[in-house]
Amino acid sequence: MTDGRLLGADKAAFIAAARSNDTAQFALITERYRRELQVHCYRMLANYEDAQDMTQETFLRAWNKRDSFKGQAALRTWLYRIATNACLDFLEKRNDRTPVPAELPDAGSELHYLQPYPDRMLPEDPQDSVVARETIELAFIVAVQHLPPRQRAVFILRDVLGWPASKAADALELTVASVTSALQRARVTIREQLPDRLDWRSPATHELSDDERGVVKSYIDAHERNDLDGLMALLRDDLRFAMLPDPGTVIVTAKDAVDGWVSNGLFQRGKDDWRCIATTVNRMPAAALYLRTPDDPEHRLFTIAVLHIVDGKIAELTGFDATDKPWLGLPATL
Repeated sequence: MTDGRLLGADKAAFIAAARSNDTAQFALITERYRRELQVHCYRMLANYEDAQDMTQETFLRAWNKRDSFKGQAALRTWLYRIATNACLDFLEKRNDRTPVPAELPDAGSELHYLQPYPDRMLPEDPQDSVVARETIELAFIVAVQHLPPRQRAVFILRDVLGWPASKAADALELTVASVTSALQRARVTIREQLPDRLDWRSPATHELSDDERGVVKSYIDAHERNDLDGLMALLRDDLRFAMLPDPGTVIVTAKDAVDGWVSNGLFQRGKDDWRCIATTVNRMPAAALYLRTPDDPEHRLFTIAVLHIVDGKIAELTGFDATDKPWLGLPATL
């Protein structure tokens, strides 16, 4: 956790930079908060690229409002307040994207704008609640999107970041009673979406289990050998499957999932030369899949499969188009 003396020094240095219009010093100070603010924006928006944009918008707004920072609150608090409201403004304008239908019984995805979050861009301090695995996994991110924007902000500030009601109310210009009411409604919705998955207020975990690592290894091995029976054996029969940005999460049997891949041409001649590497996104096990076509000397990044593993089986598989996404930090070719 950031040392309190550093926070105090940041506050004093920030005020001095604001008064002297020192853009270089301002940038140096605020840059320390970039990664955690970006995770905050990602939870609000479920899209990595939008989170990047809103983090930059936060710094722009902070510079433009620098004279309003008097030091009564911590600099971090002030920046989170700006970031939260930047995201709320953005959500008001995001009318070209399909909202999550309230009637959906699961946390599955009409969220065609959902993107994975590269672990390499998470804050480096593993003790920080910002990076708790329980609150960065895809299922949690999707479940939060079921909340109306302001209710979503209340939930994240209160139950993820642990802010007191008065602090959240001040940030959102609401009454404490309104914040308390919004939080109660949000908790009901989140429990409906994640009835047996996560306790977002439990002690934070970060690392993959040996079981998860083993399943990823087996998944990669079966994929590279075009072993369809081996792949089928790794999937639960009530598999939740989504391939984004195509909308829709479906629940399929293991056989149906594999048959679907084959019917789409995968594992057939011309789409059967695979190489894969293990990785993680959203603190979840994942495999980056590379395909070599007959006329290409190299295996090229094709997709990233993010896996939720329960009792040695893949319970959820979310695939993302990984092309033209350098921010994932994956090599383009193998």
